[in-house]
Amino acid sequence: MRTAKVTRNTLETQISVSLNLDGTGVSTLATGVPFLDHMLDQIARHGLIDLDIQAKGDLHIDAHHTVEDTGITLGQAFAQALGDKKGIRRYGHAYVPLDEALSRVVIDLSGRPGLEYHVDYTRARIGDFDVDLFLEFFRGFINHAGVTLHIDNLRGINAHHQAETIFKAFGRALRMAVEADLRMGDALPSTKGSL
Repeated sequence: MRTAKVTRNTLETQISVSLNLDGTGVSTLATGVPFLDHMLDQIARHGLIDLDIQAKGDLHIDAHHTVEDTGITLGQAFAQALGDKKGIRRYGHAYVPLDEALSRVVIDLSGRPGLEYHVDYTRARIGDFDVDLFLEFFRGFINHAGVTLHIDNLRGINAHHQAETIFKAFGRALRMAVEADLRMGDALPSTKGSL
């Protein structure tokens, strides 16, 4: 079982993440930021990743530190659970529609952090959630998971739909990338011999 548990404690946040990459999509989420919880649930369900995230942050200031540090801690747990990466597909991609919105996410579990994030939200807030914070979440994730991630919202009118298609596609791309490649056997999917 590819599992991990990581705790991150700072003066701004206290976050605990447990995950199982070979799960069934069950999640227990309590970040104190309801819309973030809704998006994290998309990762779990569509990625078939069991996910438990508990966070306490300085929400009296705003949600920035909680969202960013959740991405960081999730990235650390993901890297730990993935282990040596032998026998995995390495690459994953997904297109996900939701009504008028369509997003594409492509991931490479390369060991190199890189982010291309092309999302033009139609409004700045979804409820009381600042959509700029999603960029901080994904930056935190890629820097600590060591992955290259391309996120493109191809179209959308409803900002909620834009965000939801991104997170569903992210979950599905992760699921594809971490799957065992039966033809690969125990080999590492790299000509360099390391990831």
